[in-house]
Parts: sequence; C-alpha cells; structure tokens
Amino acid sequence: MKLTALNAISPIDGRYRGKTKSLSAFFSEEALIHYRVRVEIEYFIALCELPLPQLENINHSLFEDLRSIYKHFTEEDAKDIKEIEKTTNHDVKAVEYFIKKEFDRLEIQDYKEFIHFGLTSQDINNTSIPLSIKEAIEKVYLPSLDEVIDRLKELTEEYKDVSMLARTHGQPASPTRLGKEIAVFVNRLEHQRETLVNIPNAAKFGGATGNFNAHQVAYPKQDWKAFGKTFVEEQLGLHHSFPTTQIEHYDYFAALCDAMKRINTIIIDLDRDLWTYISMDYFKQKIKEGEVGSSAMPHKVNPIDFENSEGNLGIANALFNYLAEKLPISRLQRDLTDSTVLRNVGTPFGHSLIGFQSTLKGLSKLLLNEEKINADLERNWAVVAEAIQTILRREGFANPYEALKELTRTNEVINQASIHSFIDQLEIDSKIKAELKIITPFNYTGI
Repeated sequence: MKLTALNAISPIDGRYRGKTKSLSAFFSEEALIHYRVRVEIEYFIALCELPLPQLENINHSLFEDLRSIYKHFTEEDAKDIKEIEKTTNHDVKAVEYFIKKEFDRLEIQDYKEFIHFGLTSQDINNTSIPLSIKEAIEKVYLPSLDEVIDRLKELTEEYKDVSMLARTHGQPASPTRLGKEIAVFVNRLEHQRETLVNIPNAAKFGGATGNFNAHQVAYPKQDWKAFGKTFVEEQLGLHHSFPTTQIEHYDYFAALCDAMKRINTIIIDLDRDLWTYISMDYFKQKIKEGEVGSSAMPHKVNPIDFENSEGNLGIANALFNYLAEKLPISRLQRDLTDSTVLRNVGTPFGHSLIGFQSTLKGLSKLLLNEEKINADLERNWAVVAEAIQTILRREGFANPYEALKELTRTNEVINQASIHSFIDQLEIDSKIKAELKIITPFNYTGI
C-alpha cells in the first residue's frame, strides 16, 4: 500500500504532511542512510589525507568521485542498501557493503577494506544523527522559528501605541501597551534562540568502546585522538566528545531538547494569551469565505490556529522531555535503547514546525478591536489608584495607599468623575491636583 495523507498513521506524514515534508531530508530512513554514506566516505578520505601508509598512492582526484556518491544519492541507492540489509540484518554494515560496490565501480577495490576501518556502527550513527540534527536546525527549524519572531516584531511595532488594560490574576491591573506585551515574547524567544544555537552538536568517534582500540593496535604511532577531533570538528562541523563509551553520552543533545522545549513553552504561553484576548474580544479574526467555525453554531469564528499550535507544541515537548531524560542514560558501555529512541528524533521537530506555522496562521488572522480595548480601560478607572497613591507618597501625604484602597476596593463602579472628586477633596497643592488629573487609564502605561 502506497503511503498517502489518508492512510498515514501519524498526522505528521498525513494531515500535516505539507508542513513537515521539509524534515524528510534530515529525519527519514532514507535521510539517515544518506548521512551514514556521507560520514563513511568522508572518513575514508580523511584516512587518505593522513595518509595511512597503505593509502599513500590513491589518486586524490578521485575524492570528488567518491563525494558524488552521497552528493547525488538517490532513492534507488537507499533501496539498494535496504536490500543488502535483508541479508546483513545490520543497517550500518549494509552501508559499508554498498560503498564497497561503488569502489568496485570506480576501480579502487584495492582500498575498500579501509571503508569503516576500525569503526563500530555507533561511530557512524553518533556522527550521522547529530549532523542531521544540526543541519535540520539550521536549514528548517530556525528559519521557521524566525518567521514567528519576525511577525511578532511587526506586531510589536504596529501596536506600540495601543493602550490596554493589563490583568494580573485575571483582574484589572495597571495598564500596559499591547505592543509591549508582544515584545515580551520577542525578547524571550530571541534569548532562547541564542541559547539553542550555542549548544554544541556533539558526536562520538572512537571505536568499539571509545578508546580507538582497533586504530591504536593497527597504527600505534598515529595520534588517533587528534585525528578524531580534526575529522569530527573540521570535516563534519560537530563537537568531538572524548572520552566516551561506545556511544555519545547525549548530554548536549539533552540540552538541545530542553532548549527547544523552552521555545515551545514560550509559544504555548503566547498562544494562550492570544486565545484569551480573542475570547475577551480584544481581537477579532479575519473571516475566510466558506469556512465553518462550528458545525452547530453558525456565528462562531474559533481561535483554532492557536489551539492547534498549543496541542502540537505540547506533544513535541512531551517527546523532547523523554529524549532529554532517556538518552543520557545507558547500561555500562552501551545498550540498544539509544538507537531505538533516536529513530523518533524527527517527530518532535515535526510537531514543533506544525505549531510554529499554526501560530503564524493565527497571527495573520488577528484584527484589533480598539473599541473593546478602550471600553475596558474606560470601565476601569480604579487602575490609576496606584499612580495617584505613588505621587502622594512622593509628596509626603499620610497613608495614601489606605485612602485609595478605601475609595476603590468597594465593588462599585469607579469612573473619571469619582477619581477626580477624590482628588479635589485632598488637602494638597493645586499643582499636584492638576498633575493627578492628567493621569488616565489610557496614558498610565509606563515606559
């Protein structure tokens, strides 16, 4: 049965395929095979460039022919490797045998035993997977996140002068500006983005148990630790973890998961705030011709994009959390659980992308309802009590907090008239009274 959007088990490959297909180049089975081929070939070239004595005579002009194996890797090549795997029952060994066939084709079969020389499968997996993660973050994840940040920056500027009633504990509080409230999320996301990009993408490369045993016994005079560091960091652009067991210890990857989880959590916070503002009628939503909000209530325009984002980001966070908790733990030098779990690493990326794009869609639908925002400010003149009592404190007025509390904490409507009446009866200088009367819920918005 051919995989389609209708028969896929996961919505990542089904309903939301259009939003996640860019991740296939990094996290699909074909992508993993491709990255393994790439690492194996670059490793062989690195051995030639040392050079090892037996590789001194290889024609370096062949290196680009070798690189073309992974640069022009096709779906048919991946299928060929999967066919080999049916016999080997080992995915990395199947890659080795595939490359050996390519060596035969290039007529360099004399050198093919140096493919995978001294390595274990985890030297390939623990370089291929972090490389795929690194490039997925750079090429897909960050551009998508940056779209969200850039749109929020636009809204920050658009709404910079829009005064708005703030709410703490859900209750009316000192006024704020809508642009500033959105700027808070910009600031939070930018800081966490910076944290994310500064976390190393770590790789293990050191033989069967991390000690370069096989390399050392074959070429004891070679500095294999230095070779591994140079290969991993200069050729692959990753961080070389050393010493290790058979596997990368995944501490940095756990940090990556935690960083992406925090980013998702911030966007969930944004989603919920905007959902609430829509429910308060501070925003209306653009109406799309033919779209249905409720199957029963024709009038409804539901904030579904923010809800979709929250749900998908929540799933992503659950998976990121599990990856961060599980992967740094292994039995002794290694068990198979890391390999099993890592096959799912693309899933939280997928749900994160869906969440980002849903938030963006929701942001594109927002229509500011200043009439409702202004009406709420007008109904809540009590919020200027903080300003009045602060100025009275400045002037040495006795017990100003208590006086304003008596005025405003009554469950009665406080309006401009009652505030000004209160000011008028204060025994203070007329200039101070004039200063107090300038304060309104619309201009008491701070810096």
